[in-house]
Amino acid sequence: MADVPDLTDLVSRAREGSPRAVAQLVSMVEDGGPAVRELAAALAPHAGHALVVGLTGSPGVGKSTTTSALVSQLRGSGRRVGVLAVDPSSPFSGGALLGDRVRMSEHATDPGVFIRSMATRGHLGGLSAAAPQALRVLDAAGCDVVLVETVGVGQSEVEVVALADTTVVLLAPGMGDGIQATKAGILEIADVFCVNKADREGADTTIREIENAMAMGRRGTGPQWRAPVVRTVASAGRGIDDLLAAIDAHRAWMAEHGRADEGRRRRARAEIEAIALADLRAQLRAVSGSAALDSLAAEVAGGDLDPFTAAERLRSAALDDRG
Repeated sequence: MADVPDLTDLVSRAREGSPRAVAQLVSMVEDGGPAVRELAAALAPHAGHALVVGLTGSPGVGKSTTTSALVSQLRGSGRRVGVLAVDPSSPFSGGALLGDRVRMSEHATDPGVFIRSMATRGHLGGLSAAAPQALRVLDAAGCDVVLVETVGVGQSEVEVVALADTTVVLLAPGMGDGIQATKAGILEIADVFCVNKADREGADTTIREIENAMAMGRRGTGPQWRAPVVRTVASAGRGIDDLLAAIDAHRAWMAEHGRADEGRRRRARAEIEAIALADLRAQLRAVSGSAALDSLAAEVAGGDLDPFTAAERLRSAALDDRG
């Protein structure tokens, strides 16, 4: 229990706005270990207030530039901002390849902004496995808005929808993104479409393709949010006020139609499920190299046992070991 006072002090200092304390807590989350469970319990009473905005899209559409421009716009309105920028893991070190994060360096000295790059560490879906708990840290630390910028791997990035209250899908003309938006996954997750680099030739065509795809994809009953399509030139700061207005409009619509807590419940479900699956995987790994698995494998290979029954026996063995 010797770690409890230190952890309590860290949470207290993070809530007071200490960047060092926030950084230490996020690092604790990324490193994992038994302290994360205790940390989650300490943060729970203080979280659940921040607006979480996910920004996703194919590589090259300008996600980092747009994120930086949004930070400037949000700070201009007095809001505290957290940024979780998820990068691919290095195949050599396992760390994050910081890449375009240097574009956010202008905010590095602003005490009202906390920016953290996180590595995927092999986690699929465009996010880091530690992202939900890191988000909880920034939320509890008093951020009004947390921007989650995903890794940039195209259609597999749909996992961001489980983390965000509002999901912004960025596209750019001349990259085939209009067609990409008609494919499964991308169209469904967008609460706001942002056509960045809209000063380039083909922007009107991209917007038209998105709007046509949305018209064909409408379904469901009751009030339905129609995702607006916003033009931006993030490198010049143009259209960012319109983008923020669209994000705020979506938040207001969710509140008006009784769906304000929908995203938070969705995040909680995904987080609980991820933790449960991680525990189960750990239990299975504990017996994966055991004699029991070798024996089961021999029976399956010899045709004496089917793989489903073998898997059930392995799972039972893992649970018995835990007990």
